[in-house]
Amino acid sequence: MVKLRLKRFGRRHRPYYRVCVMDQRSARNSSAIEELGYFDPIAKDPEKELSINAERAKYWLSVGAQPSDTVRTLLRRQGILESKK
Repeated sequence: MVKLRLKRFGRRHRPYYRVCVMDQRSARNSSAIEELGYFDPIAKDPEKELSINAERAKYWLSVGAQPSDTVRTLLRRQGILESKK
């Protein structure tokens, strides 16, 4: 199964993540099928905190890719997925 999930980069106490399309059996930081954007939880500027290619994310969701819980939250924040309400 294909999943949308995060790859961790950065150093200790300063994480930086990339939103990637990966096979669920692969390791966290192994090669990805495609990288869709990034998430920087410690960024001071809210505009630089999150960037996701909405068109490609919608494509992968349409062909059956499942987002992880964290990526689902990020996609809702960007307006790519509908909120539960």
